[in-house]
Amino acid sequence: MNSSEKIAIVPCSGIGKPYGTVSRVAAYQVTEDERPEQTRLVPLALLVMGDEEYGRIVAESPAITIDGCSQACATKMVLQSGGTVIRECSVLGTARSHRDLKPQGIAELNEDGEKLADALAQEIVDVIDACVQPSKGGSHA
Repeated sequence: MNSSEKIAIVPCSGIGKPYGTVSRVAAYQVTEDERPEQTRLVPLALLVMGDEEYGRIVAESPAITIDGCSQACATKMVLQSGGTVIRECSVLGTARSHRDLKPQGIAELNEDGEKLADALAQEIVDVIDACVQPSKGGSHA
């Protein structure tokens, strides 16, 4: 991946479900606060509706998907749109690593939900940083 290429972040659109909200909060944290220069948010609903601009973005950019449940709609839709998924993130997977956190709320997450979103955002930031790190050691002969 070259350093000028932005990574598409495609979160779950599971409206009405706490894990869907966790996925979107994490995506906003990454694209607006943590790594705005390296990422762009791609709304899953627009991909599903066939939006040409976002379809082109996904087809031309590496993507990190954030799935809120086992149906993996974000990942499936990126692949159907001709995109390349460089990492499939799962709210359920992050929740398994943080069993003490019990996210609740839909429009607004409780404190545990916010903490889970923070943990998920950090996982995504780690992936981004690994992808955009300049290669070390120079060229090989």
